[in-house]
Formats: sequence, structure tokens, C-alpha cells
Amino acid sequence: MPYPTDRERDRPWVIRTYAGHSSAAKSNELYRRNLAKGQTGLSVAFDLPTQTGYDPDDELARGEVGKVGVPISHLGDMRTLFDGIPLAGANTSMTINAPAMWLLALYVAVAEEQGADRAQLAGTTQNDIVKEYLSRGTYVFPPAPSMRLITDMIAWSYTNIPKWNPINICSYHLQEAGATPAQELAYSLSTAIAVLDSVRDSGQVPAAEFGRVVGRISFFVNAGLRFVEEMCKMRALAQLWDEITRERYGITDAKTRRLRYGVQVNSLGLTEAQPENNVQRIVLEMLAVTLSRDARARAVQLPAWNEALGLPRPWDQQWALRMQQVLAFETDLLEYEDLFDGSRVVEAKVADLVEGARVEIDRVQEMGGAVAAVESGYMKGELVRSLAARRRRIESGDDVVVGVNRFETTEPSPLQADGAGAIEVVDPAMEYAAVEAIRVWRAGRDAATVAVALDDLRDAALKDSMGTDANLMEASIACAKAGVTTGEWTGALREVFGEFRAPTGVAAAVASEAVGEIATVRARVRATGDELHQRLRMLVGKPGLDGHSNGAEQVAVRARDVGFEVIYQGIRLTPAQIVAAAVQEGVHVVGLSILSGSHLEVVPAVVEGLRAAGVDDVPVVVGGIIPPDDAAALRERGVAAVFTPKDYQLTGMMDEIVTLVRAAQGL
Repeated sequence: MPYPTDRERDRPWVIRTYAGHSSAAKSNELYRRNLAKGQTGLSVAFDLPTQTGYDPDDELARGEVGKVGVPISHLGDMRTLFDGIPLAGANTSMTINAPAMWLLALYVAVAEEQGADRAQLAGTTQNDIVKEYLSRGTYVFPPAPSMRLITDMIAWSYTNIPKWNPINICSYHLQEAGATPAQELAYSLSTAIAVLDSVRDSGQVPAAEFGRVVGRISFFVNAGLRFVEEMCKMRALAQLWDEITRERYGITDAKTRRLRYGVQVNSLGLTEAQPENNVQRIVLEMLAVTLSRDARARAVQLPAWNEALGLPRPWDQQWALRMQQVLAFETDLLEYEDLFDGSRVVEAKVADLVEGARVEIDRVQEMGGAVAAVESGYMKGELVRSLAARRRRIESGDDVVVGVNRFETTEPSPLQADGAGAIEVVDPAMEYAAVEAIRVWRAGRDAATVAVALDDLRDAALKDSMGTDANLMEASIACAKAGVTTGEWTGALREVFGEFRAPTGVAAAVASEAVGEIATVRARVRATGDELHQRLRMLVGKPGLDGHSNGAEQVAVRARDVGFEVIYQGIRLTPAQIVAAAVQEGVHVVGLSILSGSHLEVVPAVVEGLRAAGVDDVPVVVGGIIPPDDAAALRERGVAAVFTPKDYQLTGMMDEIVTLVRAAQGL
């Protein structure tokens, strides 16, 4: 987007809606409707199997197919997703990280089928794996080979698809994982430094052309409700990015150093209680990234009012789209120079944020950079600690959440009068159809061509691991055109690179003081343990592919605070693995966290597995975004209790769990 230097009206940002679910065909219909309503860019949400490199028929994909995004398993799916949408003229954002190279390869292959020149393609791949280790959990490979994939993508993109942003340094999920504004700035910029250092040191980009790489680096940020502070955060990010690119990388062109970022406003702050309040929350958060012309987002996507309840319907997404259009086209916001230039208040706040971020950046650099700070568990531990502090402020009422911990009296909402009809529900038949479709796809392709393409991919990966030059992007495009599936591409690289399990950060969280309600519940836990002649043990599990572990980690921290011995093994476990751990550890309660919508499939599998193992006295409790009808169905199938975002008092939750344990043990 151009940045006018005179007083003419600024152009609006790219207006997007983050969308995709069920199948490529249904998502294509949704994209066409949204474009017809005035959306100016596409933002593709992929389902969790796609994000973590599994095909729909993999065991770990059970219950996850098409739930939080669109399943893309091969070239045919990508072809269907963009049917009737000319990619030469599109601006497409793809929220994909570990398999970002693969999805970009599929996108390029489809664009070439349409007759598009690679150089015409415009858009963004998120491709920020560092924050996946810290917050969202859709990583696959260890940090070093993950950084290699990112480096190869950037080096290939700057010559082949020069209008494309090959990486979107993403601080969005850092904020949702607990990051303060200074931490959000520091950790995202530390990631940017790690990426640029890797590209520079790879030797794939001539030094004279390195500025072209810097100029295509973009950011994807989160904007919360403290919108004055959030606006100052963006001005601070622009200042720090200009400083880093000038001083560390010697970029002299001011245009190349300019901060380029897109935004989705905060989803963590959306509430299940009185969800109509989310409308004003979303609008206020949008102002944080649009009011300041010198630090204005160039692409915006907004959540829908009911995302704390489930998947938004097309009408809900339309409402979020219209919010952007009213601000961009009905107000006079775009007619003025920056509104905050010369403000002493803003300048002081920006300076404070810059200083705090510099201190933390220096700390991370002293550790060896962002990758080292991930591997040591430092950054994850800091985020868990910050989020625990935020949770305590909400529980105490120091941080007010309207409709949740204050002003709770409410009238019935007409927006929710339809009950389960107030959200989009993915038909379970979609998963069965996807499983059958990928079997048909495999049967209909040339097996020899697929085998050769995968061998070439493995060979390219191995060559570079031995110190020779091999960029994996062209090998991935060849795999796409040969009909390789998402699971096969990822599986081939798993064979070479291995897998990784990131630190959970739970051990680093500061314990809450044993006073008040915590002391009372701790006494109950101790007394129950004394009666059973053993310490109470709680297994916190994340079944399936949902990597949003913030809630599970906070439950684990609070369970530890009240005296439970906590077994928490992190994300991405099968029901069978959770059952085996519960039996082996002799736990007294199993707590499952699910945010992806797969609860009706994976939770009963855990309950049934425990009963099959002869464990009848261990209650299973579940937490997550679970509609009331689904909660009732889970209780009918043996779940002892269901907690949703409105149950924000974690200590009270622990008290209920102790009661369930006592009842199960006959005390």
C-alpha cells in the first residue's frame, strides 16, 4: 500500500476476514461471498491437521478435520480452494507455520495452473515458527531445521515471488500467551533478528541485495483493549524496527526500513459471558492500529462477536467486515496527518516501551538469540509467569472484565436466542468425506512419480544437513505437482529432521501465596491426601492437535499452587497416550483442555479408555470452548464436569475438582 506524503486522503488498509472451515469447496464459497461484500484480501485459516502436517486419516487428526480451518491435503484441495479466484490479482494471507513451505508450494503450483506469472503473486505466509514453540503449538520440527525452512523460503521468495511477504513475524499469540507490551515487542523483534541473521549467514542472498529481503519482512500483531498503550506499542515497534534495520543490517533506504504489519485484534479478551460486549471490544481494539497514521496497519482482520462461543457464521463475519468498512469509508480518519505527533503523553509512553523492549532484547541476545531462548525454556517461562499474574488480577478484580467479574447482571441476549444455532457447526460427515477423498486421491495418482519427488525432497534435506547448498522450495513445488499429500511431505522431512517437544514453562511460574481461598483449598487437598495415604495427583492433558496450551498451563500452575502433584506433558497427545499416562502415574483426576472443537470425539475416547483399563474411580473434567448442548452430551458420556471461559476463578475450579475426587474415592 502506498504511504501518501501530502495531505490527500490515505488509502484504506487491506480488509480481510480470517476464514475457512469444513472443506475446500465450502471455504471457496465463503471466500467468494466475502469478496463480493467488499473484502479486499483473503486470509486463509487452515485446520489443525494441515497446520501440523497430518493427513485427515491420521490418528491424531481424529475430530480435528475442518474444525478451526480448511483442510488442505494436496494440490487438488488447493485448486478447489481458489477455484474462480484469479491468484494473479489476489492478495492472500495464509496463517501457516511449520508446513508454510508446503502450502506456499501448493499455492504457487495452482497459480501456475491458472497461468499466473510467479512474479505477480502477492500475499503473506505467516511462517513464524518461534512463536509456535512459545504459544500456539503448531510446530513440527526442532528449531534449527525449522529455521532452515524459513531461510530457504525467504531466499527463494525474494527472487521468484518478489511481491510476496515470505514471513510474518507474529507477536499476536505472544500477547495471548501472557506477554506484556514490552515482552511482545522484544520477543517478536528477537525472532526477526534470528531470521534475518539466518538468511544473511546462509549465503543465498548477495549482500548488495539484502535490503530487498528486509523490505519484505512483515509483522502480524495483536491489539488489546488498552488501546492507547497498544497504539503506543505500534509506534514503538516502528521506531525499534527502523533502528534495528539501520544499525544491525546497514539499511540506508528509509522506505525499506518502514514497518509493515497486519493485525488481528485480541481474541483472548472476548468473553463467553455477555458476548454482545465483544462488539465494542473489537471496535476499540481496531482503533489502536488505525488511529496513528505513521504506525497504521496495512492489513486488518477482525474476529466475530461470538468467537468465544464457537465458530462464527457467515453473518457474524459480515458484521466484523462492516466494522472495518464503516471506519475506513464513513469516518474522516484517513484525511489527516498523524494525530499524535507532538503529544508528550504518547512520546513518554513510547519511550518507556522502547526502553523496556531494548532491555529484554539484550537479555535474549546474551543467551544466544531467540532460538536459544526457546530451547532453554526462558521465553516460555516468562510468558507463563506473565499470564499467571494476569489471571490473578482478573480473579481478584484488579483487572475489570465487564460482564465477567463486574456488572454481571444481564438480560437474555436475543443474539443467542437460537442456542446452538448462534454459531457455525461443522458437520461430522465432513471428516469422513475428507478421509475417503484422500484415499481416492492417493489411489488415482502415479505412485512412481510421487516416490521420486519424495526421494528428491529427502535428498535435498540431507544434502544441506551435510553442509552443501540445497534450497528445499523447488523440491517442494515438484512434490506438490506430483500429487504428494501434506502428511507425506511433512513425514519425509520428519525422517530427516526429527520432531520436537517444546518446554511447557509451567515450572517457571511463580506460585500464588497460600492465603485466603488458596489456603482453604490447599488444606482440603492435603486432608484428602492424608485420608488416601498418598499425595493427590492430577493429570492435565491436551488431546488431539489443539496447541493452544495457555489455559492448560494455567490450570496446571493453579493445581500445583493448591497442593496437587501435577503431571503435564504438553500438547498433541492421543487419547491412548493420556490413558496410559493416567494409569502409569496413578492419578486421582484427569483434566483435559480442548479449544479446537474436537471435544465430542476425543474426550469420550479418554473416558472409555480409562474404563477399559479398569480405572473407574478417576473423574475426567474438561475445559474449553464448549457449547452448552455439547457440555450436556459430554456429561452423559461420563465426563464429571465441564468448565468454559466463564469459569475464570481457577481456585474455585480446584475446589470443585477436590469434591469430585472425594466422591469418586468414596470419602
